[in-house]
Amino acid sequence: MLPAYPLRAILVEDEPLAARRLTDLLRRQKPTVEVIGTAESVEAAVVLLQTVVPAPDVLFLDIHLADGLSFELFERTAVTCPVIFTTAYDRYALRAFKVNSIDYLLKPIDEEELQVALQKLHALRQTPAGPLAPAFDPALLAQMLQQLQPQANHKKQFVVRVGEHLKVIPVEQISYFFSLEKVTMLQTRENRRFVVDYTLEQLENMLNPREFFRLNRAYLAHADAIHDIIHYTNSRLQTVLRPAAPEEAPVLVSRERVPAFKAWLDR
Repeated sequence: MLPAYPLRAILVEDEPLAARRLTDLLRRQKPTVEVIGTAESVEAAVVLLQTVVPAPDVLFLDIHLADGLSFELFERTAVTCPVIFTTAYDRYALRAFKVNSIDYLLKPIDEEELQVALQKLHALRQTPAGPLAPAFDPALLAQMLQQLQPQANHKKQFVVRVGEHLKVIPVEQISYFFSLEKVTMLQTRENRRFVVDYTLEQLENMLNPREFFRLNRAYLAHADAIHDIIHYTNSRLQTVLRPAAPEEAPVLVSRERVPAFKAWLDR
């Protein structure tokens, strides 16, 4: 059941027709959902959220806005209400949003799906702690941002030194990168290893995020190199890499990266 009082909502949407349709759908709900403000950009949304008092009960947030991705909103201001994403993006990139939001609605928005999302919001409001803000995990946010941004000119090959010679390693031949004693190593599918002059942080920005994932502080792996995934302790996951990792210790997915990792696999 929906609450017996109006919910106060803010809509962040840069398509006027989509905003009007959602507003009309919300007005038809029982009880009515009151739209107390709208914004068409990240900039306008930041101003709106900082000036509306009290905070809204729910934020309907489109992902792709006129001035960028709406995730920037969480970096620029405190969002203290639950979020329902609205988007036309493909489903593969959206499953992870449910980790940190009530729901997501695909455009054109279906009224029954909207009702389900509002029922989830009502259930959240009935918990003893009350509605909670979407506490976005930084690793998940970074991964989703990378997947949703237009594909950049990702690095195609690496030049490594072999004795007095230079050797070119195409990205297609790389299984993973790992850090060992402050040195970054490149591991090939043919089980050869080379030193590269980049940190894992730099490599994350160079490589296609649909192909490579940062498992933890020490490993950045290609999808094809992950031979097996095993449940480990404390909500962590263990990966089995091929070729085998050089160290005896298991290669674990950091606990904070597990939601993003699952979404990356399930795209």
